[in-house]
Amino acid sequence: MLLDCAVIGGGPAGLNAALVLGRSRRKTILFDDNKPRNAVTQESHGFITRDGIDPQEFKRIGQEELSRYPDVSIEKQRVHRIIKDHTYFSVETEDGRVFKTKKVIIATGFKEILPDIPQIKEFYGKSLFGCPFCDGWELRDRPLAVIAVDQKAVHMAKLVSNWTDDLIVFTNGNQVASPEEKALLTRKGIKINEKKMISLIGEEGRLRKIQLEDQTEILRAGGFIASEWKQAATFESDLGYEINDQGGIKTDSMQRTKTPGVFACGDTRIAGPSQLIMAASEGSMAAISVNAELVEEKFSGQPEHQVEKGR
Repeated sequence: MLLDCAVIGGGPAGLNAALVLGRSRRKTILFDDNKPRNAVTQESHGFITRDGIDPQEFKRIGQEELSRYPDVSIEKQRVHRIIKDHTYFSVETEDGRVFKTKKVIIATGFKEILPDIPQIKEFYGKSLFGCPFCDGWELRDRPLAVIAVDQKAVHMAKLVSNWTDDLIVFTNGNQVASPEEKALLTRKGIKINEKKMISLIGEEGRLRKIQLEDQTEILRAGGFIASEWKQAATFESDLGYEINDQGGIKTDSMQRTKTPGVFACGDTRIAGPSQLIMAASEGSMAAISVNAELVEEKFSGQPEHQVEKGR
C-alpha cells in the first residue's frame, strides 16, 4: 500500500503530525522506537492543560488518541534507511520491511551529550536539567549551578539568573568566557568557577554539593547543564536536506526542507527550548504542509515540486 506520509519519530512533534494527518484522512505510519531524549524526565512543563505531566503518560495519551483514526498506524520500529525513488520514498525498518510513501516528516529530535563529569547522569532529570523554561520554576530562589564547558556558558547563566539570585557557573577546567563577559556576570552577582569538577554529591538524584579538584565543596541545590547536541536519527538516507548552524535540519516556515516531499519539525530542526508545546506546534504545521502538497498534487496530476518551479 502506498502511504501518504511516513512520520519518523514518536515524540510530541511526530505525534501531533500524525494526529493532524489522521484527521485529514491521510494514510500515515508513525515510526517510534521508544527511545526518547527525555527518558529521564519525570515531569514536562509549559503545555497548557498538560503542565507537570509525565512524558511517558503524554505519549500514552497521544498514541491512544491516534488509535481513533483508522488511517494512522504506529510501527514500534527504528527506521534503518530512507531512499528516494523517483517521486516516492522507500522507508526500510531494522526488521527489513519496506514502506512506500509520498511524503516524509522527520521528527526524530536531538540527542544530548552531557559533559564528562563523574555522577552527572545520576542527577540529570532530577535536580540538573537542560531547559530553564521547563524546570526553572521548580528550582526558583535556590542556590543553583550552571554547568557549561563551552561558549554557551554565558548565555545559559544570563537565562538562569531569571530564577535565582544565587548562581555559580562551573566550567570544569575550561575557560569559556572573555574577560569582558566575566566582568559583566560578576557585576550581576554571578560567579564563574573554572576549576575542574571531580564529584557531584547528593542523594537519590538531589544535588547538595559540587566537589572541585582542590577538594573544595560548594553547596548547590540543583541547576542546569549546557549540553552538546547531535541528531538522534541514525538512519541512512540520500535525502539531501541541509543542516543549519545548530546542527538541525534546515526548513522554511512551513517545515519544508530543500528536498521536495521531505519535512522536519520539533527538536530535530533546532536545538532550542525543548518544550512539548513548541514541538507539537511544529508537528502540526508539518502535517498541514504535507496535506497542502497532497491536495495540489491531486488537482494538478503531478507532484507539487514539479509544478512550482523554483520553490
